[in-house]
Amino acid sequence: MEIQVSTVVDRSLATVWDFYAVHHVENHPRWDPDLELEKLSDEPLGLGTRIKRRNMRYDVPTEGSMEVVEFEPQRAMGVRIQDGPVETHGRATFSAVAPDKTAVTIWADFPGMDESMADKIRPLMERSAAAVKQLIESEPG
Repeated sequence: MEIQVSTVVDRSLATVWDFYAVHHVENHPRWDPDLELEKLSDEPLGLGTRIKRRNMRYDVPTEGSMEVVEFEPQRAMGVRIQDGPVETHGRATFSAVAPDKTAVTIWADFPGMDESMADKIRPLMERSAAAVKQLIESEPG
């Protein structure tokens, strides 16, 4: 099952990329408070970075991991997520639509998941996209 959501952020491509990708570990829990993330190295986030995850969205917290599998500055970031036995693939793309407007598209693939779950997951992804937009636009720019 694949789900995709998009938003346009009233900030430059460089600003949106920095917030979403470069500082992903620090900022992701801000737009999705059900997650805790911890980078497993001191290196800047990039291709191959491994991240420890704790997903508290459901009754029992799930320990997991993320690995950055795509990192094209100011273009795309992709991750492979393992939450317990469930593997998910996530990707965000970025494109300037004006000097101070950036389109962000967030995509996730949940292999083997029944399409009936889309009605539960899509609102969570839409909430995250809206929160990303609100957080970036509320910071001094």
